[in-house]
Amino acid sequence: MTTQRTVRFSVIGINHGHIYGQVNLMLRAGAEFVSFYAAEPDLATRFAQVFPQARQARGPQEILEDSTIQMVLTAGIPCERAPLGIEVMRHGKDCMSDKPGFTTLEQLAEARKVQAETGRIYSICFSERLEVPAAVKAGELIKAGAVGRVVQTLGLGPHRINVPSRPAWFFQKAKYGGIITDIASHQFDQFLWYTGSTTAEIVASQVGNFKFPQFPELEDFGDVTLRGDGGTGYIRVDWYTPDGLPTWGDGRLFILGTDGYIELRKYVDIAGRPAGNHLFLVDQHGVQYVDCAGIDLPYGRQLVADVLDRTETALPQAHVFLASQLSLEAEAKAQRLGHLAAG
Repeated sequence: MTTQRTVRFSVIGINHGHIYGQVNLMLRAGAEFVSFYAAEPDLATRFAQVFPQARQARGPQEILEDSTIQMVLTAGIPCERAPLGIEVMRHGKDCMSDKPGFTTLEQLAEARKVQAETGRIYSICFSERLEVPAAVKAGELIKAGAVGRVVQTLGLGPHRINVPSRPAWFFQKAKYGGIITDIASHQFDQFLWYTGSTTAEIVASQVGNFKFPQFPELEDFGDVTLRGDGGTGYIRVDWYTPDGLPTWGDGRLFILGTDGYIELRKYVDIAGRPAGNHLFLVDQHGVQYVDCAGIDLPYGRQLVADVLDRTETALPQAHVFLASQLSLEAEAKAQRLGHLAAG
C-alpha cells in the first residue's frame, strides 16, 4: 500500500479574509492543516469554527519551532507579511503569503537575500490568476497559440471599499503599502505571466484620492503603464465599485495578440450571463465564448509538489519577486493626484 505524500502546514496571521481561500486551496491539494496563530481573539474564534481540525497555537514561535511543519501561510497585516516570511524561511520552512507579499523595497531585498541563502520557497497567492478558472484557461489558450504573440495586457481591478468593515490598518499607508503595491500586484503578476516577460520597467504611474478626503493616507485610484521584454501593459485599480454591482468588483482582463484577443470577465458579466469566469476569444476564425467554471486550478497541487520535491512548477521564485518589485517601484514613483496632491 502506497502512502500519499502530503505537506503539513500552519497559519500565522489572519487579518485578511483571503486566508480562507489560501487554506482551502491547500486542503484541496491534500495538505494537512495542523495549527494556526492569530493575535486577535475575534478573528481567531471565527477561523477556528471554519477549520476545527487545526489547533490554536499559543504564539508564532510554537509554529516556527515545530520541525514537523513544512509550510506556513499568512494573510497578516500587509507590512508584517515579509518579516514573517523571512523568519519562516530562516526556520527551514516554506511560505505562502497573501498579496502583497511586501510593502517596501527594503523588505523585498531582504527576502531575496534570505531566500537565496536558504533555498526555501516564498510564494505569493496571486488569487486573481491562480484561483480564477477563466484566468487559468486564458494561459492555456495563449500557450497553444490561440492569439499569436501577446503584445499587451490591459488589467482592471476595481474593488468595493465597504468602509465600515475595514480595520484601522486599511487606511494607513505604511501598513497596507499603497493601492498599486496592494491591489495592482495581481495585475503585475498577470502581465508577466501572459506576456512571458522576465524583465520590465515602469513607464508611468499615478495614484489619487478623489472620493475619501476623510482618510488622507488612503489611495482610492491608481494606474500604471509598463513595458517588458515580452510585451506592454496597462493597469488600473480603484476602490469605487458601486453597491449596485452584485459582486465586489468587475475584474476584467484584455490580452491582445497578433492574431486575436481574449477578454476575461472574471467575476460578473454585467447585464449578461450569470455568475463569473467568462472568457471571450476572438481570432481569425470567429468569436467564441468559453464557460470556464469547470477548469482545474493546479496551483495548490503544484505548490505541494514543489515543497516536497524542491521544484518550481507552481510559480517561479523569480516571477514572484519581479511582480512584487514592479508594484513597489510603480508605487514609489507614482504622481500623486486629487486630495493626495493637495496634502
